[in-house]
Amino acid sequence: MSSASASTVPLGRPLVPSRSTVGGVLRWAGRIVAGTLLIALVLVAGTAVRVWQVARIDDERHADAILVLGAAQYNGVPSSVFQARLDQAAALYGKGVAPLIITVGGKRVGDAYTEAAAGRNYLSANGVPADHVLAVETGSNTLQSIEAVATAMHARGLSSVVMASDPWHSLRTRTMARDQGLQAWTAPTRTGPAVYTRESQAHGIARETGALLWYRITHYSADFKYTAEQ
Repeated sequence: MSSASASTVPLGRPLVPSRSTVGGVLRWAGRIVAGTLLIALVLVAGTAVRVWQVARIDDERHADAILVLGAAQYNGVPSSVFQARLDQAAALYGKGVAPLIITVGGKRVGDAYTEAAAGRNYLSANGVPADHVLAVETGSNTLQSIEAVATAMHARGLSSVVMASDPWHSLRTRTMARDQGLQAWTAPTRTGPAVYTRESQAHGIARETGALLWYRITHYSADFKYTAEQ
């Protein structure tokens, strides 16, 4: 074998990347990680801003129905969170926003009432005619409830809905309703534990930001327990 064709790398010695090569790889890896974190930060921050923006909207245009998202009830008595939503729905009904209020929500094991039934009974006891309240007695989370309401509305030829929930809940519920083929807008309650303090407001925005991102990525619900339901 000629000296020109002989290997210049001694036999038995592995090829070791130079320090400059390793440094370059680490720099690129660091840039990728930093870029990913920046994108995630912008996405989270942007979603939080949208949650806050939509929470401030009171859209009281005329619709086919007003939807009250369920919350805890105790032997047929709505919790303070649920009552605030129901009072808002009753106020919207009184303004002529819609001729029908829909309550929604199932019940837990051992409960005597569904959330929907407790809401219907509360509204009827507070001046809303019983035949103007539709109780959709199913759903253990926001997505299931909205899917059930959409099915009930489509079956009745109804297509537009004003959603009465907590302010921070508005964007996610509106997004889900529109995904179910409904024309949906929001007019949330301005009373109740969800809006009592700055702390509860910040907690609500953070919670709904995470839940909305989860829904957009997976199309599953991610409901977290609301602030104290007294």
